[in-house]
Amino acid sequence: MATAAQWIQGARLRTLPAAIAPVLIGTAAAYEMGAFRPVNAVLAALVALLLQVGVNFANDYSDGIRGTDADRVGPLRLVGSGVAKPEHVKRAAFAAFGLAMVFGLALVLITQAWWLILVGVGCVLAAWGYTGGKNPYGYLGLGDLFVFVFFGLVATLGTTYTQAGQLSLASVVGAIGTGLIACALLMANNVRDIPTDRAAGKKTLAVRLGDKHARESYVLMLAVAILLVIVLAPGRPWMLIVLLLIPAILMPSWLMIAGRRRKSLIPVLKQTGLINLGYAVLFSLALVLSRGF
Repeated sequence: MATAAQWIQGARLRTLPAAIAPVLIGTAAAYEMGAFRPVNAVLAALVALLLQVGVNFANDYSDGIRGTDADRVGPLRLVGSGVAKPEHVKRAAFAAFGLAMVFGLALVLITQAWWLILVGVGCVLAAWGYTGGKNPYGYLGLGDLFVFVFFGLVATLGTTYTQAGQLSLASVVGAIGTGLIACALLMANNVRDIPTDRAAGKKTLAVRLGDKHARESYVLMLAVAILLVIVLAPGRPWMLIVLLLIPAILMPSWLMIAGRRRKSLIPVLKQTGLINLGYAVLFSLALVLSRGF
C-alpha cells in the first residue's frame, strides 16, 4: 500500500505551476480591463489544479497498466512501481476530476455562462483520453496539442472570460505564451522518455520528431513564448520585464541540447516549471503595472 508521501509524489506537485500560470495570467488580463473577480479567480485556480492532479493520476494509471512506466527514469509512478493498485490510482484520478467539476459548476452558476459546462466536460474527457481508453491520443503524438489548447488557451482565456466577460489581446498573447511553455515542459519529459516510449509503442511528438529535433523544439517554444510579449510592448512598455527570463532559459536549453544521458534531463523539468511560473508572475505584474494600482 502506498504511503501518504508516495501519493504526494504520484500527484507530481512539480507540474502544478503549469496549472496556476494560465489562471494568474488570465486574472491579470481581467484586472487590466477593470474586471478582477477574486472569487471567480480562486474557483478557476481550483479547477485548474484539480484537473492537473487528475491528469497526473490518470496518466500514472493508464501508462502503468500498459507497462509504459516499467523501466522509466524520473519521479515515482504509483502503478508502474507497484506501490499502489491500479484501481486505487484510477479512483484518485476520478476524484480529482469530480472535484474540478464541482468547482467548475460553481463558476458557471456565478457567471451564468452555461456553455462553459461543455468546456468543462471537454476538459475532463481530454484529460482522461490523453493516455486512457483504447486509443489514447497521447500515444499518437497529439498530447502537445492538448496541452497547448487546454493548459494554454482554454485555461487562460477561460479565466479572463469568467471575470471580464470578454477577452483582450493581452489575454490571447499570454495564453499562447504559457501554452508554449507548458508544451516545452511536456517535451522535456517526453525527450527523456523517448527510448521507453518507443519500445512501448507510445508515439509522442518527441518520438515522432526524433531526439535531435525534439530537443530543438523545446528551445524554440521557450524562445517564442518569451519574445512574443514584444507584440504588446508598444502600448504596454512594462511587458518588456518578461524578457528578464531570457537568462533563465539558457541553462535548461543547454542541458536539453547537450545532455545525452536521460538522467541529465531530469533537472530540466523542474527548471521549466519554474520558468512557467516566472513567466506568469512577470507577465501578470506587467499587466497590473500597465493599468496601475
